[in-house]
This record gives sequence, structure tokens and C-alpha cells, in this order.
Amino acid sequence: MSSVISADGTAIAYSRTGQGPAVILVDGAMCFRRMGPSQPLAAQLSDRYTVYTYDRRGRGESGDTAPYSVEREVEDLDALIKEAGGEVYLYGISSGAVLACEAAARLGGIRRLAVYEPPFVVDDTYAPRPDDYLDKMDAMIAQGRRGDAVATFMKTVGMPGFLVGVFRLTPNWPKLKRVAHTLPYDFRVLGDTGSGRPLPRGRWAGAQLPALVMDGGKSPQYLRNGARALAGVLPNAEHRTLPGQTHLLKPQAVAPVLKQWFV
Repeated sequence: MSSVISADGTAIAYSRTGQGPAVILVDGAMCFRRMGPSQPLAAQLSDRYTVYTYDRRGRGESGDTAPYSVEREVEDLDALIKEAGGEVYLYGISSGAVLACEAAARLGGIRRLAVYEPPFVVDDTYAPRPDDYLDKMDAMIAQGRRGDAVATFMKTVGMPGFLVGVFRLTPNWPKLKRVAHTLPYDFRVLGDTGSGRPLPRGRWAGAQLPALVMDGGKSPQYLRNGARALAGVLPNAEHRTLPGQTHLLKPQAVAPVLKQWFV
């Protein structure tokens, strides 16, 4: 295992594969190097790039220094950018897309940005998250109700209750419970972007670099609307729909697009 030390002293574990310009992949909620889309995507990109995958703080083999703040996660990416030579391409998916935007707005050294389906709710095509959602999630974690937190999250993103019940019986459930305490981290990254209101125009004003915002042609309408909304508020963004894709994006579908964009 390789690791870098973030500004607050937290060890952030990462893996590196391939040769060429550096690309950092940023995972979404509950994903980490051993569970999620980053490793398969890294394999697709490693013929052209040096690809860095990492465990966001609190997950996998990374540390988790309290108290949490979004700024600390941005500092984690800053440490990785420096480890990668100071100049990288950055790709984020789902809530990791929002973290990637935060980093692009605050840090130097990012040449180009690409993101896929940030989980925004910007209109009436999906129920907004309740104002007390994060408070309730914090309470479940504090009470040791990790399974309930995972189940609540799954229902929030649209999984039917009976499927959540089935999922509790799968081998992945204990793995998800181990990282359940990081769910409030993701919702702090998202902020009020699930309110059903338009995105704040100035939030990522510092992200002046070229950005590509993607969605899937078979994804729910609210996710597609959120992606278009993000492309509209980023200072220098393009929007693209990947035909046939859903929020469970296939690495072989996005890898060719990233290879065209990261030039």
C-alpha cells in the first residue's frame, strides 16, 4: 500500500497503475478501491495514463481524522496531486463528481475536469432531500445504527424497500456497513444541492478549467437535469450524454470519452 499525508496528518491510501499523464479518479458514496468503479476504470485507462485511485478518508485503508470537513477532503486531493507531480486530470462520479468540482474550484494543478452524474435535485422531477436529512443520518451513525444509515441512503437514491431488504442478505452488506459512517461526509460535500432548487451560480466559480459534465441516456431524469444544470454553472463546461448508460456507469463506456477529453 502507498499513501500520502494530507495537511491535517491523515494518511490517504492510494494505488497507481499505467504510464503517461496523471489521472486521479474520485469515487462516490461508500465506494473505495476494493469496492466500486475506480479499479476497473483504471484498467481501461492505464494504457495511456498513470492512473491514481485512492480511498477517500474514512474508507478502505485511509485514515479518518476528526472533525470532518469538506476542506479536509479537498486537501486530500491536493496531497495526491502533489504526489502525482503537480499536474493531473481529474475525474469524479456521483458525489465524487461534486468533490472533484470543489477541488477544481480551490486547487491548482488540475489540467482538465470530467464528472459523471452528480446527484443533484434541481427541480420537481425527484423528491428533494428533507432539511433534517443530514441530522438524522448523523444521529444514526452516532447511535451505531450503520445498517439503518445504509438502508436510508439506498431508499433516498431510489432503491425499493424490498430490494434493500434483499441487499441486507448479500455479502456486500457488511462491507457497506463498515463505511456507513462516511455517508454524512458525502452529504456535506453535496450541501444544499438536493433541495429541488437551481444550483448556486457562484459555488464553483473558481473552476475556470475546461470541464466535461456527463450523464447517461437511461438514467433518471433528475440526474440528467442535474448534470445539465452543473454544465450551465461551471465557467467553462461542456455537456455530453452517454447513450445507453445509467448511474451504474460501465467503465468501457466512459473510458474512450475520457481519453478524448484528457488531452
